[in-house]
Amino acid sequence: MTYERACALDEVTPDQGLAVTIGDLEIVVARDGDEVFALQNECSHAAVALSEGEVADCQIECWLHGSMFDLRTGKPTNLPATEPVATFPVDLRGTDVYVDTETTLNGVTPA
Repeated sequence: MTYERACALDEVTPDQGLAVTIGDLEIVVARDGDEVFALQNECSHAAVALSEGEVADCQIECWLHGSMFDLRTGKPTNLPATEPVATFPVDLRGTDVYVDTETTLNGVTPA
């Protein structure tokens, strides 16, 4: 596993994802309580940035059509999206968030 620094933990607000670029990959870092998650920053239905949507109840919303994605699994929890987005391992190091974009937790290949 190769972790790269994504952001400072205090940059990630509880109700909004944070868009981050690591290498050539756009990810969204989001938090639910004390847990921090990293997902591909692209809705599997409409190819728009998930970081533009709201975060609540361990889900992130696609702002365009309202699909919700589980932060833990990347799976959509409602329509119109039917395909999951990639999820990545996160490591908190002090006040920084590190993400391994070479490995996916859910087996989904980033688009």
